[in-house]
Amino acid sequence: MSTPLDARMQRSRRTLRDALLAVLEEKPFDQITVREITARAKVGYATFFRHYASKEALLHDLAAGEIGDLLDMAVPVLFVANSLESCRAMCAYVYERRVLWTALLTGGAAGTVRDEFIRQARIVTARAPTRSNGLPGDLSTVWATGGCIDVLAWWLAQRTPYSVEQVAEIVDRLIVGPIVADSRPKDESARRPLPEKHAATIRMN
Repeated sequence: MSTPLDARMQRSRRTLRDALLAVLEEKPFDQITVREITARAKVGYATFFRHYASKEALLHDLAAGEIGDLLDMAVPVLFVANSLESCRAMCAYVYERRVLWTALLTGGAAGTVRDEFIRQARIVTARAPTRSNGLPGDLSTVWATGGCIDVLAWWLAQRTPYSVEQVAEIVDRLIVGPIVADSRPKDESARRPLPEKHAATIRMN
C-alpha cells in the first residue's frame, strides 16, 4: 500500500519527466542542463538529485516507460498473428506520440533509447513462445529491435511524411518478416507492395 511519501515521490518524478519531455521538444538532449529541467518543472535544483543521479538517469526513466508500453502492445502480436499487424501497431503507437519519439530517437538521446529498447525486448521475447526458425533467439531480438529503432528514427526525421501503413510495410519487409517468416500466412498475394515512388526513396536512402 502506497504512503503519502510514495505518492509525492511519484508526482515529483512525473513532473521531472514531463519537464524533460518539454525541453526535448526545443533542443537536443546533450544541450540540456539539469537546471533547465528543474526550472521547467518548477522544483528546486537539489530536489532533482533526490530522485535522479543525473539527467541521463531521468532520460532512462522516461524512455523505459514509453518503451515498455510499446513492447507490451506490439511484441506479443508477433506470436499470435501476421507480423505485419505487429508492425502496424508499433508504428501507430509511435505516430500518436511522435513528438516524444522524435525527441527520443533523433537527438542525442538515441543511443540510450536504443540500448533500453533492446534490453526490454530481450526480456519480453524471453517470455514468449520459442520460434523454430533456426536463428539464435537473442541475436534475432537484437537485430530486429535495433533495426526497428533505425527505421523509426529515419521515418521521424523525414520531411516528406510517410503514413503508418507505409512504414509498417517497410519494417515488416526489411526486418520483422524475414525473422518470423515461418508464421507468415502462405498466401502472400494480399500483401500490398510499396508504391514505386516510396520504394525508390528507400533504395536511395
